[in-house]
Order: sequence, then C-alpha cells, then structure tokens
Amino acid sequence: MSYVAKHRFARISARKVRPLATMVRGKYADDALNMLKYQPERGARMLEKVIRSAMGNAEDLRARDISTLRVIDIRVDGGPMFKRIRPRARGMAHVIKRRSAHISVKLE
Repeated sequence: MSYVAKHRFARISARKVRPLATMVRGKYADDALNMLKYQPERGARMLEKVIRSAMGNAEDLRARDISTLRVIDIRVDGGPMFKRIRPRARGMAHVIKRRSAHISVKLE
C-alpha cells in the first residue's frame, strides 16, 4: 500500500528542489531523512517535512513496519507564479516572477 503527502504552493522554485528529490528517490524513508538533514539548502527542510508527513500518514493508516517504507515516487512540479513589475532605465519595466512549487512524496 502506498502513502502520500503533498506540500502545495511551496514558496521556492521547483528547480532548486529537484536535485534534492533525485538524491533521495528510491531510498528508505529513514535514510532519506538522514541524507536531507545534513544538506544546507532550504529545499531540504521542505522535503524533510513532506517525507515526515507521509510517514505520519502511514502510521495513522496502520502501516505494518514504518522502518521499511521506501520513497518510490517524489515529484517536484512548478506551481503558480506571483508576477511583480520592477522599474528599469528609460521608463521600461521588467517582470519579476516569484516562483512556487508543488512537492509530492509517495512511500510504499
């Protein structure tokens, strides 16, 4: 049985979280948490929280052995963008895109 947790509208670019997601994909959940604990990136904290939430969901749904849960699918998709305008030289304007991400983790 699979257990899912999602963090939608995370205020970080999906591009910054994807390398961390590929690092822990296919690992045991405990090992993935240990790997992420020592990563200095802000996205690692977000991934940790989502994996812990999926483990909590497994515990609530009476999973047999939580220590054997494996991260089988971890996806980081782009979310909506806040668009802001910044004034530039000669009366021009540039758009600043504040990106967000949808992080989903599936344990089995």
